[in-house]
Amino acid sequence: MAAARDAGLTPAAAVDAAAPHDSASSGFASAPAAQADSLERGIVAARWLGWRRRGLVVLALLGCVGLFTLLRMLSASPHIDAAWRSNASGELVLDSAGDPALRAHLGQTLAGVVLADGSLLPPEVLLARRSPRWVVDDTLRQQQLAYGSAYAGALREGAVRLKFAQARVPIEARTVPRGYAGLGSVFWLMTALALVFYLTGAVVVLVQPDERNLLFGLTAVAQTTHLLLIGLDTLPGFDFPARMASLDLWLRVSCDIVTGAASVHALSVFPRRLPHQGPIALASWAVGIAFIVTVAFNPVPGLWWWTQGLQLSYFAAGWLLLVWSYRLTPHPMAIVMRRLSLAVFGILLLLTLSVALSQGNSDLQRFAAGPGSLIWYVFQASALMLVPFLSRSQHVMREFTLLAGISAVATSLDLLFVAVMPMSQFTSHTLALFLALGLYAGARQWMLNLLMGSNMLTTERMFEGLYRTAREIETSAGDHTEHFARLLGDLFEPLELGHATRSAPATRVVGDGSTMLVPLPRLPGVADDLQPRGSLVLRFARRGRSMFTREDARLTDRVLEQLVRAVAFDRAVEQGRNEERARIAQDLHDDIGARLLTLMYKAQSPEMEDYLRHTLQDLKTLTRGLAASSHLLSHTGAEWKADIAQRLDAAHCELDWSFDFDRDVNLSVVQWSALTRMLRELINNVIVHARAGRASVSARYHRGRFTLRVSDDGAGRRPETWAHGLGLGGIRKRVKLLGGEVHWRENDTRGIRCEIEVPELGERG
Repeated sequence: MAAARDAGLTPAAAVDAAAPHDSASSGFASAPAAQADSLERGIVAARWLGWRRRGLVVLALLGCVGLFTLLRMLSASPHIDAAWRSNASGELVLDSAGDPALRAHLGQTLAGVVLADGSLLPPEVLLARRSPRWVVDDTLRQQQLAYGSAYAGALREGAVRLKFAQARVPIEARTVPRGYAGLGSVFWLMTALALVFYLTGAVVVLVQPDERNLLFGLTAVAQTTHLLLIGLDTLPGFDFPARMASLDLWLRVSCDIVTGAASVHALSVFPRRLPHQGPIALASWAVGIAFIVTVAFNPVPGLWWWTQGLQLSYFAAGWLLLVWSYRLTPHPMAIVMRRLSLAVFGILLLLTLSVALSQGNSDLQRFAAGPGSLIWYVFQASALMLVPFLSRSQHVMREFTLLAGISAVATSLDLLFVAVMPMSQFTSHTLALFLALGLYAGARQWMLNLLMGSNMLTTERMFEGLYRTAREIETSAGDHTEHFARLLGDLFEPLELGHATRSAPATRVVGDGSTMLVPLPRLPGVADDLQPRGSLVLRFARRGRSMFTREDARLTDRVLEQLVRAVAFDRAVEQGRNEERARIAQDLHDDIGARLLTLMYKAQSPEMEDYLRHTLQDLKTLTRGLAASSHLLSHTGAEWKADIAQRLDAAHCELDWSFDFDRDVNLSVVQWSALTRMLRELINNVIVHARAGRASVSARYHRGRFTLRVSDDGAGRRPETWAHGLGLGGIRKRVKLLGGEVHWRENDTRGIRCEIEVPELGERG
């Protein structure tokens, strides 16, 4: 679709260009040619799937090999076979040990680790999380890196000297390989999550290896690396793999910057390619790569501040690009991703403020670098992984992202409360938990609506559209495509709605949720040459504020299915009505007509014979009208004139008749019956109640609008005071049945005139 837009094609033309060739459009093709064409398409499809399947297998194997290599390295890394816990004072206490030399000191407090040069490594360093990425102070970060390097060197020696507060001399603890069982359950969970994100990125890249998907794959690799590094932080004990200690800080900073730069680059080409996209992408990568190289070779003063500021700048720039993109083209993906990026920016800003305000509190620093950063990275990764599936039914992914976001907010609020307000950690935990739960309960649906766009479709509105469309199809002739288009346009309010001549195999959502293709269904009881053909192309739902989803496609199928059923039911009901009318007309003709004819021949006076003759004529008109399924407007007008002239002549009332129409249309039985009975009732009022000497009847049909005016010079006055009995009430009901309006007014001289207007009469072509 993007290529079609670049080429200047309409949505319908784009679908025609991309739609698969069907047999209906090539009726003159021979069977062997059609089979060869089908075979060729099958070979192309097999090749298209073949190399992608092989590529996915290769990438999956590479990921598994890399993960297995990491697991082998971790399982072979030296480890003190002991479990530690923190007491109420924040000191490390030996809880259990597999080393016999340590079992004698169970329950004792660790004073530190004696290094090779005799210096004592304090337990506060061991309590700190391994990664220095979230340490704000540069001095503390360098000190933690130095201590970590020294402790890693002690582990490589095969023995670590531990100094307990209750012991006079250090205890030498032997190191053993950690093994797979010593990696911990949280590490396995983070590893599985990282593998899922890696494979998701691989699938997205292989489905369509274009620029934006390659950038998404790069972001997926960065988030996978983040999750693996977080998994290393969760290893039991305070041992950290020596090979990773020197790379941890640089890897985390690089992944953060790569994620930001790739996001800006991707948002400059999607949902639409922005003007000056090249310089924008080049600038984002130039700044990011320069910062990564600087961190790799030189210590950067204020590293944490620079990293956080650069991350926030990337997210803010991405939000501005989405605002610009939506102004140029109101793509629903732009507004959805704008809301998502705003949520990510807000949570990162809140976490940054919380960590910055917690300086000087070692407990808060450990919490921020541990659980705080873990929850943030899980939320960021899940939010990024959510983007390819926004237009699909991925409820679990959306809920997981929402929960991760609420957890990140709760963690940031907890840090903020402890850092700013004089309250205990238990109080801050409880308050942050209740606020987060309240935020989740109160804002869950609102946040999902922000992500997906609020759905304004209601049951009442849907059934109203179904009923109206079924009536339009029933009363109209010709192509019914416009009726389907009007129904779907009212339901989804697209910015663009077009018609493609080739039919899609099924209703589906394309273009990342911007477009929905709807094949037109066959209608029962409609000739083949009048059946709607092709597909409807809907783009930019809710006036560009929402995306089409798979739920919308399923809803569309159900709505069209119900519409076809409603049309079939209406046609069956109408057929039953016609049969019943024909039966009644036949009974009236055979029974009542025969009796009236007998009475006419036996009439004892000319007046009675004339009255019965006119009654027979009225009965003939009535039965013919009931038996016919439709009536030409010109024939109906002639019948009206003959009937009215005869009745007014008998009442010694003159008639002024005027009938004008621009097109001779067929009236349905309902329309013919309603108009005939209304006109007879109005003429009856002229004769009986007005006692007029002249009546004027003017009928006009122009562009589908029918206007009827009946005027007299009788004694009628002040029609607004009339009591509407069966006669006038029946006229109002019949006019309402036809969808028109009726008014009675006084003439300028004398008498009353009745004006009836029906906006749509007859079959619409």
